Amino acid sequence: FTSFLLFHISTSTPLNLVYKYPIAFSYFLASSLVCVLNLESSLRSKTTKPLEETNTLEQQMSYSRQSMASGSRNARGYEFGRTYVVRPKGKHQATLVWLHGLGDNGSSSSQLMESLRLPNIKWICPTAPSRPVTSLGGFTCTAWFDVGEISEDGHDDFEGLDASASHIANLLSAEPADVQVGIGGFSMGAAISLYSATCYALGRYGTGHAYPINLRAVVGLSGWLPGWKSLRGKIECSYEAARRAASLPIILTHGTSDDVVPYRFGEKSAQSLAMAGFRQAMFKPYEGLGHYTVPKEMDEVVHWLTTRLGLEGSR
Repeated sequence: FTSFLLFHISTSTPLNLVYKYPIAFSYFLASSLVCVLNLESSLRSKTTKPLEETNTLEQQMSYSRQSMASGSRNARGYEFGRTYVVRPKGKHQATLVWLHGLGDNGSSSSQLMESLRLPNIKWICPTAPSRPVTSLGGFTCTAWFDVGEISEDGHDDFEGLDASASHIANLLSAEPADVQVGIGGFSMGAAISLYSATCYALGRYGTGHAYPINLRAVVGLSGWLPGWKSLRGKIECSYEAARRAASLPIILTHGTSDDVVPYRFGEKSAQSLAMAGFRQAMFKPYEGLGHYTVPKEMDEVVHWLTTRLGLEGSR
């Protein structure tokens, strides 16, 4: 039984497991608590030193009143988790924040980013707050914002979106002026990445506070765009917003067999971005791919980032 679940854990996302094996998943969580604690302890000893890196990062940062530091609480009282940093192995030319999916954490993101052939990028991998999630029946797990059913008529948690977008922008605020910055993520992490792209174009968060970061690249894997229905009208109302939207490179990838975030929502998100004036938004479908990543997809992302950011030593 345990081997069966471990196999599916290695090939699925936490959200897949809850949907497909709710009873088994609950039993497995309860019976494996000690193993999880041991795993957490093991991860702390990895070569990416999370505590030391995070402390250094926090000491260097200057925070605005609207921004939130690592470990701070958002408007609802949810505390952001630990931030993991992967230092560049070559010349530091770009810094990207990479955002995990629902129920995951920054540690797993940092291990994936460290494996990519992008020696000139510094990766910042934060962990979302733990909160009850509507789509999981109130089950508490790490999530960048609350989400119910993903649909065109679904309610968007703009308070949660703004809180996470502000936290992410704050993580980038201390980067040197000559270093390009961007945001990327998987699933829910892709959703907040795309939402941040719209904040950049509009020059403000949904709250009206100014968005402080000059984004140069956005990556979204197996995700969706929150607030897509009203985006076009907002962009068209401002010349500056239209100019920023047209200048921002975005890559979206999505599997046609995704049963967690259906393919049509990835496709619709790309169409909405294009209609709103994001002229450099590129959509890449992957035939038969489910809600996970594959080496071919990540190679595509590596090539795209290398080209768009003009990176040295990554080809």
